[in-house]
Amino acid sequence: MSQEFPTEPRFYELSDLLEAYAYTGFTFTDTAETPGPGLASYLRIAARDPARATTAVQQIDELLSVGLFSEEIADDVENIPHIRPPMGTSVEDCLRITREHLHRFLQDPSRVPQMNPQNAWEWNERLPALSQFLGAYLHQNYSEFYASPEAAIDEYVSEAEPGDRAQAAQEITELLTMVSSDQELDTATTALGLDLLPPQGTSLRQWLELIRRRITVA
Repeated sequence: MSQEFPTEPRFYELSDLLEAYAYTGFTFTDTAETPGPGLASYLRIAARDPARATTAVQQIDELLSVGLFSEEIADDVENIPHIRPPMGTSVEDCLRITREHLHRFLQDPSRVPQMNPQNAWEWNERLPALSQFLGAYLHQNYSEFYASPEAAIDEYVSEAEPGDRAQAAQEITELLTMVSSDQELDTATTALGLDLLPPQGTSLRQWLELIRRRITVA
């Protein structure tokens, strides 16, 4: 008997795009001239991998050609974030505006102004390996599984693939370089899934540096 593997959701990239809107108010706020906060976050991420925007355009085109309320895609649409359109406009109208911004972006991705992530969705997309590590091992319920944060980190080191550990360590370096203030570092790590205080007498920055050394692949 042949083994069946789960297929990727039909509108997987559009779903990711709409998650950016969900984290910034669940409302389409783009105008024809200017992207709103959700789309701006997505464009900053897509500037690092423009193929994502190409896929998003293709999936918007597919959805609009079939029709948002078509029975053919009802189950697929049910599983993507539902974002509210402004009064007097439809979701389809908003997606057409989004598509136009994506099309302009693809003409020259380098024009997107870069800045630090502005919401939890963007932090997790920007630093995915670190997000996976912190969210899975150093969350608020870690004590249900580990005797101490150090034990949780040891478990990660023993379980994670060397490539994933190397990427997480590199992303800690990137985070510490990007963020200068303690307050922004706390905001960023909370968004990434860290829900523990550093050991007594150790700052968050110092703890992250210690963690980076612990997980670095020799």
